[in-house]
Amino acid sequence: MGSGTDAGTGSGAGSERDAGTGSGAGAGMAGRLEALLRAAVPRVCSAAVALIAVDGSVVASAAVGELVRYADAEGTLAADHPPADRDSIFDLASISKLFTTAVLLSLAEEGRLGLDEPVASWIPGRDPRLTPRHLLTHTAGLPATRRIDLELPDAGPAERMAEMLETPIVHPVGGPYLYSDVGMVMAGRLAEVAGGAPLDVLVRSRVTDRLGLADTGYRPQALPRVAATEWKPERAGPGCVRGEVHDETAYALGGVAGHAGVFATAGDLLTFGEALRTGGGPVLRPSSVAEMVRDQGVEGAAFRHGLGVRIGDPGIVGPLAGAFGHSGFTGTSLVVDPVRRLTVVLLTNAVHPVRGHDGIRDLRCAVAGEALTHLNNGE
Repeated sequence: MGSGTDAGTGSGAGSERDAGTGSGAGAGMAGRLEALLRAAVPRVCSAAVALIAVDGSVVASAAVGELVRYADAEGTLAADHPPADRDSIFDLASISKLFTTAVLLSLAEEGRLGLDEPVASWIPGRDPRLTPRHLLTHTAGLPATRRIDLELPDAGPAERMAEMLETPIVHPVGGPYLYSDVGMVMAGRLAEVAGGAPLDVLVRSRVTDRLGLADTGYRPQALPRVAATEWKPERAGPGCVRGEVHDETAYALGGVAGHAGVFATAGDLLTFGEALRTGGGPVLRPSSVAEMVRDQGVEGAAFRHGLGVRIGDPGIVGPLAGAFGHSGFTGTSLVVDPVRRLTVVLLTNAVHPVRGHDGIRDLRCAVAGEALTHLNNGE
């Protein structure tokens, strides 16, 4: 991750139109979007950045709040309060799963793996029933999570990864749906074996470099622009976590994992979403994106499921029925609506200084709803 480019103007993101500083209807929309964020800051999160794009052009943007507000879990105010901005960097949490998915699909395009072949073909010893498709649709029967940091407190990332891969299947393979970070950790490791490189290198070479996403990747270096997350006294650094992945399992695996660990700006994430909306760009073939966003027939979820993506997830799409995307535990969301030509990004740090704040679901849906309002009003 380098110094980056202006958020929202990179490859695939299109141009800005009345985004936050314009006049007329566009400015009005930007004002409403900013008002939505201000109503949530700092009650839901201390920092929030949102972008709404139509046909790749940003029609509204807003950045509100402070990247660091609190010094501890008790809510003591931090000495320094850097403001959130369009180029602020946030921990994407589970939106990272979409980057892992893109890598796997690109490897499948090259014939390095098959979505319906046994995972054991690349990771010997795994249950022969498991396939990459099972992992990407959360139908592998694996448990939701595993605190490998607590199980192996003195081990290194490699030993912990080996133990993660030995996680036993506890539910039926093939469904019903059971959301599993463990499965996506396995998917990330599968990508490494099939791709012949570490996952962070694969994400960089196959996704972020191709899209020009200078501020997207694991283990961010531009610390002054990174939003703080949770107070974790077990970590070495003082204060709330900042610049390290929030997720405990990803942190225990060295900061790079298939389910979490990617950081990005709103503009970079918009560019990634636009690549998916328009058929894959330089990252994937249109046929791969079509399979990614196709309803895979998963039973037992509150939404339809593609490969790595959720379709019509009521927790993020609001009124954009049929849109696909994903959310992240830190308070992030990406919503892509090809039919309405919309891409909506919301980045927050709703786990700062502690998790459990009310309102992030409502904020996600309200921002998505604002995009639909723009279309309906012809702004």
